[in-house]
Amino acid sequence: MPIIIALVVFGAVLCLVTSLLGRPNAATMESRITDFRNRAVTLEPDEVNLDAPFVERILRPGFEGMSHAFSSILPNSVLASIEQQIQMSGNKMTLNGFVTFWVVCLVFCIGMALIVVAVAPGIIFQKLGFATLFLLFGWMLPRTWLKGQVKARQKLVVKALPDSLDLITTCVEAGLGLDAALARVGEKMEGPFAQELQRMLRDVAMGKLRRDALTELHQRVGVDELTNFITSIIQAEQLGVSIAQVLRVQSEQMRTKRRQRAEKAAHEAPIKMMFPLVLFVFPAFLIVILGPAMIRIATNF
Repeated sequence: MPIIIALVVFGAVLCLVTSLLGRPNAATMESRITDFRNRAVTLEPDEVNLDAPFVERILRPGFEGMSHAFSSILPNSVLASIEQQIQMSGNKMTLNGFVTFWVVCLVFCIGMALIVVAVAPGIIFQKLGFATLFLLFGWMLPRTWLKGQVKARQKLVVKALPDSLDLITTCVEAGLGLDAALARVGEKMEGPFAQELQRMLRDVAMGKLRRDALTELHQRVGVDELTNFITSIIQAEQLGVSIAQVLRVQSEQMRTKRRQRAEKAAHEAPIKMMFPLVLFVFPAFLIVILGPAMIRIATNF
């Protein structure tokens, strides 16, 4: 009898302890409820969320599919060139995003070409000519826009290079290291060149060799003056030449090239002014000067 009572008491205590240990707390219950709600609203792979906007449900997947198909048609060299130009332009757009933009322009221009062929009056050759112009415009517009961004950014870099090199030279001659001088220029200067310097220094801080980081900087910018500067720095480090002397020589060369570019622009100004003068200014002068005389001659005869 005492053995039976002891077994019953032991079983009761064991069941109580097991129930207390296995009982979920409030946080566990809340997490289970949240998982259940998430499972309840999770869509199946083939199910479409009808609450999403029309652009998210229809337009974006359609254009993404067309962009993938268009990317598969384009050669790899063209895609690599586009990706490099996007990197050089400093744009945060991805390659897929640019191809989607290209497809949107082509679709819009194809629609305009079809409208011209169907609605515009005239013979069929004129309609086909206008449609071809629309197609060429849609094909060339995205690449032209991207090249324009690359050239504008490169102009800003070329404009900032002489002053930046002067500051780097001054910092190095004052006793700073090259990395510290580049960091100072990245802090004090503004524009794409300062941003690229900061990115290069972050790569070096993460463990990349300075030579490799400078080479990638040249690839991202694509300016010949910067290429000469980077090549001189790399050769000076390899040969053990004084960095300060190399920087001073490069700084003088940059100032000379800036003066030569200014003189070239000054010599080209009269030639560039000739076209607006002939097309817009001279006709207005002729109208003002000869107009009254022509009116008087017409009234006399």
